[in-house]
Amino acid sequence: MEVFLSRNKRKLSPPSHEQQAAHDDGVDNDDEPTEVKLAMLSSLHPALEQDTLLDVLLAHDGSVSAASASLTSTSPAKKQRSSGVMGAQTSLKHFATSSSATAGTPSPKKARLMSKKGSTLHLYSAEDIAAHTPCTIIHNFLPSQEADALLLELLEESRSFEKITFKLFDTVVTSPHTSGFYVGSAAELDAQKTEYVYNGARLTDVRTITPMLERVKARVREAVNAEIQHRIRTRYPGGKKLRYQSPREWSPNAAFVNCYAGPQQSVGWHSDQLTYLGPRAVIGSLSLGVAREFRVRRVLPRDDKDEKTKKTDPDAEGQVAVHLPHNSLLVMHAEMQEEWKHSVTPAQVIDPHPLAGNKRINITYRDYRPEFHPRCTPRCKCGIPCVLRVVQKRKDNWGRYFWMCHAGNVPGKESCTFFLWAEFDDDGNPIWEKMKSNDGKNG
Repeated sequence: MEVFLSRNKRKLSPPSHEQQAAHDDGVDNDDEPTEVKLAMLSSLHPALEQDTLLDVLLAHDGSVSAASASLTSTSPAKKQRSSGVMGAQTSLKHFATSSSATAGTPSPKKARLMSKKGSTLHLYSAEDIAAHTPCTIIHNFLPSQEADALLLELLEESRSFEKITFKLFDTVVTSPHTSGFYVGSAAELDAQKTEYVYNGARLTDVRTITPMLERVKARVREAVNAEIQHRIRTRYPGGKKLRYQSPREWSPNAAFVNCYAGPQQSVGWHSDQLTYLGPRAVIGSLSLGVAREFRVRRVLPRDDKDEKTKKTDPDAEGQVAVHLPHNSLLVMHAEMQEEWKHSVTPAQVIDPHPLAGNKRINITYRDYRPEFHPRCTPRCKCGIPCVLRVVQKRKDNWGRYFWMCHAGNVPGKESCTFFLWAEFDDDGNPIWEKMKSNDGKNG
């Protein structure tokens, strides 16, 4: 069963006579855009809302005739519009009417990505997001009053947020949104300013955690740990954690807070840095205020032939978009940073939030592991802690971790040639002695 929608950049239009005739003959053209199919289905069932029709269409693999037959036989009721609280969409499995489902046995057919190059595919229900992305989502995560209180607190904080300046391909650029960084105590604040290094430089704007951020952190910790265990049991081979994934409890001790003011503020495709989180990091991301799209795409490795012919396209599998409404917690699981990239793209329009106006506040709670403290990590010739990265492009050494100098990302600085393969045990703990033995082999 397909559970995705390909959104093309054009408005809905009524079906042509030829399209209607194709439907009347019992033929579905799989090449037709979803908007055309939806318009055809709407003309046959004008009493039903567009989102209900869309659910049924996707549940029947984009077949207008099958969807129409299902609606005629089951006549699902109109969706009730809620007020004040965002309702999570029912999984598309609710509308499936295959013979195996009717017989009470699950269909062996697995959902497959319908993504195509240049298209964006939209997931809706929490069940579908967990099945087809490296994430899980919890809608209406906090009690509404608590969510509003946290939003108001961070809106005030965001008034003094700043954009990050860094170097990209020898050009100095600034981030297209503002952010602030929070830790739990004055001692941690001092350590962040004097010991930790990001993109080759030290942070100057580090803040102690606010009362509401601290209060919500306990809820996030409990929810994320439950989701981690659920994913291990239900999604990972053999019901076991991934190699290099830490078996200990996820315990957030820092939070990046990002503010997106208006539809054009965004963040480009990236994977979060693993330097202080270690391999197979898990991140809890709480969204407040204006709803925005969170997009993910799988990283595809290249071989030498791809390099020469330039055939590999990073968007070859398309993009998957997840709608992040106010008060939703997205858990980025252990496969996310190594195997996928994510972004928040500019939006053409947004629906204003009653408290936040045109702003979205995003909190990413992170677990800084003590074994990856800067005093432990390798240092390059520049004398600064190196950055931990993973091979994501080439098929040879795919997924292997390495340490390298990152000073070149700082305006006015040049990076050195330091490079060192990283070694970990199965639980993601550094094997420093093994790295030291290989140190002389890397220049």
